[in-house]
Amino acid sequence: MTRLAAALLSMLGSLSLLVPAVPATLAPVAYADDPRWEFYTSDHHAYRSPWFRGAHRIMIGFGCNASPWYDHDPRCPGTQGFHHGIDVAMDCGTPIHAGLAGRVLSPSAPGAPGPAYGVHPFRLRVRADGRTLDIVIGHARKVFVKPGQRVRVGQRIALASDSGAPDGCHLHFEVRPKGGGYTTAIRPRRWLQLTRQASD
Repeated sequence: MTRLAAALLSMLGSLSLLVPAVPATLAPVAYADDPRWEFYTSDHHAYRSPWFRGAHRIMIGFGCNASPWYDHDPRCPGTQGFHHGIDVAMDCGTPIHAGLAGRVLSPSAPGAPGPAYGVHPFRLRVRADGRTLDIVIGHARKVFVKPGQRVRVGQRIALASDSGAPDGCHLHFEVRPKGGGYTTAIRPRRWLQLTRQASD
């Protein structure tokens, strides 16, 4: 080895002490909390689901809750209202994927969601557990599927947003019997297919 080569190797070795090591695996970037989020649940776990990317917390569960967004319901104690789906807090623009195969319903079909679900709510008609169900996706910013289209599992179908939602960006996931309105909504958790992650 020449003196020049030896000197260069020595210099490179000295420089490596000044440059911080880059980890082999970069940690996932945490999303910033939306200041409008309020969590009406004691559950502090984040959940993964085939319906969305990442792990996120539930803001409002199905059924009676103390959120101010719903009128009092006689089924609920005190002044509590009734929520017909599950709201999952997530950044605006979070990709929403189909967790079940189905067909996109026409906005004019019976049981169409109203403006409280945002500008671009839509429904998928699916066959699951021996039943025909309509899954409502609310508060979407952009929808990538059209009425009549067949949707496969894993297909990107929308982006989450705060459209029609004063409490920040989130996914509203609701399940109804075929052709049913919001008052016919059933507990949706099993079809959302949540997998609990470590708590905060």
